[in-house]
Amino acid sequence: MAGVVTVDDPADPRVADYVALTDVELRRHREVAEGLFVAEGEKVVRRALAAGHVPRSVLLAPRWLDRMADVLATVDAPVYVAAEDVLERISGYRVHRGPLAAMHRPALPDAGELVRAAGRVLVLEDVVDHANVGAVFRTAAAFGLDAVLLSPRCADPLYRRAVKVSMGAVLTLPWTRLPDWYAAPDLLRDAGLTVLALTPAPDALPLPAVPGEVLRRCALLLGTEGDGLSRHWQDAADLRVRIPIAAGVDSLNLAAAAAVACYAATIGSP
Repeated sequence: MAGVVTVDDPADPRVADYVALTDVELRRHREVAEGLFVAEGEKVVRRALAAGHVPRSVLLAPRWLDRMADVLATVDAPVYVAAEDVLERISGYRVHRGPLAAMHRPALPDAGELVRAAGRVLVLEDVVDHANVGAVFRTAAAFGLDAVLLSPRCADPLYRRAVKVSMGAVLTLPWTRLPDWYAAPDLLRDAGLTVLALTPAPDALPLPAVPGEVLRRCALLLGTEGDGLSRHWQDAADLRVRIPIAAGVDSLNLAAAAAVACYAATIGSP
């Protein structure tokens, strides 16, 4: 541990990484530009460090020092300690889940290399809600998918809320953005993956009817809440598939649809 430093002034430049954490627009641009992300809470910070993410600093209240002592002893970065009211003035909200850690943002892997090494991947189109992105990552990790691919307009998986909702899954499950969104179907097929577009359309093939050999190497495509997957991706897919649901219910929300699709892909291809 580089050393414990007490911070009394919310304007202290040493804790600038943690200022205004609730300002989504500010953080969305700043964190990417400055190459950082923030992990929040004891479990998430522990998982980030265990996954090899490199901290820039840690910020926590005095009551967390003993509980985090084992982890802090391994951190080669400043550890800042601030009273609860100072933490709130720095971050913009009442921090009660444990420590905050500013981490160096890792470089994204090449999309082609990622999918060539994968069996099943989840692809998200224009999912702009950070909580939805985090929930999908948690689901994909739970069912053993190999990677998540994002369209250019998807929300940042390393934004604090996405990391928290995913319970740290965004820190361990490989992911990247697809730079050429319209060429992505060919990239997936060239890697040997069958492209499956999830849609509630009644003329789509029921997901349980998809052959197991297809599900062993596939890309499951999901669109945003409301509009769903675009017509372009439905037309570009190898198969349009749907989750059978009761009459009178038009669709599932994104997190539920992702969970069912991942489960179906897993049990359908033993």
